[in-house]
Amino acid sequence: MSHPGLDEDVIYLDYNATTPVDPRVAEAAWPYISRFFGNPSTSYRYAEQPRRALAEARRQVAGLIGSRPEEVVFTSGGSESDATAIRGLVPAGGHVVTQRTEHPAVLRTCRSLERLHDVHVTYLPVDGHGLVDPAALEEAVTSRTRLVSIMTANGETGVLQPVAELAEIAHRRGALFHTDAAQAVGKVPLAVDELGVDLLTVAGHKLYAPKGVGALYVRKGVAIEPMLHGGGQEGGLRAGTENTAYAVALGAAAVLAADATAHEATRLRALRDLLHLRLHQRLPGRILLNGHPDRRLPGTLNISVSGVGGTELLAATPRIAAATGSACHTGDPEPSAVLLAMGLDRGRALSAVRLSLGRWTTEQEVETAARLLADSADRLSGPAAGFP
Repeated sequence: MSHPGLDEDVIYLDYNATTPVDPRVAEAAWPYISRFFGNPSTSYRYAEQPRRALAEARRQVAGLIGSRPEEVVFTSGGSESDATAIRGLVPAGGHVVTQRTEHPAVLRTCRSLERLHDVHVTYLPVDGHGLVDPAALEEAVTSRTRLVSIMTANGETGVLQPVAELAEIAHRRGALFHTDAAQAVGKVPLAVDELGVDLLTVAGHKLYAPKGVGALYVRKGVAIEPMLHGGGQEGGLRAGTENTAYAVALGAAAVLAADATAHEATRLRALRDLLHLRLHQRLPGRILLNGHPDRRLPGTLNISVSGVGGTELLAATPRIAAATGSACHTGDPEPSAVLLAMGLDRGRALSAVRLSLGRWTTEQEVETAARLLADSADRLSGPAAGFP
């Protein structure tokens, strides 16, 4: 099945940034844009179908993450879910523990709390693979710690944290545990009870649903302060008239993911490893893996190509849509903060590219992408750089 939004001339390898909306997801949502317009919080006839659809979508998302439907709160996306979890739990003067390689939605929320509410934040280091040391968390949690927030999977490297172990430490020390699982939900099997988390973030556009919808799992009995006050929707945790169409889309995406996660993970892992192998074969001795060799998402390959900047490599390969972790400010690229936190030097971090595969990635695309990237790397480095 091809996707109408993907151009045959450009190979899309940036699924960690965003996923194309699955046509089946769009089809499920369309009636709630075009026909069933009623406000699900009202009581007359026009509300009946939207209200039933919203409840079904909540059950579908809960089914994917192994929670109760009433523990699922629909939000506008991953950033709102992260901010709600942290701001809703950490009081002024309190303490929160996170890690240096978190998503900006977590890091900037924490910095805002530091600045505005005298909250103390501990930023845990990571090792050369990007993993948090559980012993470091054990030492960081104090009697004042209200929340620990550690992501499930890193969006740049795909590294999977030992969330269950970290959550157990937090609970033993009297703190709650939140995980941003936006990159992991639907890509690897997970269940909130097995992870032992109290709050978990879902982002629709990482899951083949539209941008602008997400969810926050809040374990029953965990009391949080809503960020948005108003009419009491979403169990009083997220005010605003419900976006029924997008909630339906997220529910449909959750069902598709639940049906395919194990098979798709196996397929993507094989394609990812094939891409890595082909790049090694075409550029021997020049491909450096960034992240853990095993503990990572099945579709994520973050590599540095010796002798070539990541930004320059992708610019020279316009048929590949992929990403670097670098941010460009007035023409001067800054290396990925995630890779620097892992201890990589500036040159290697600036040489990094993230190749992330997904539902429509094919073996032929992988073979072509490896050839195109290797050809560009050879052109950019040349004999003067000491490479063939």
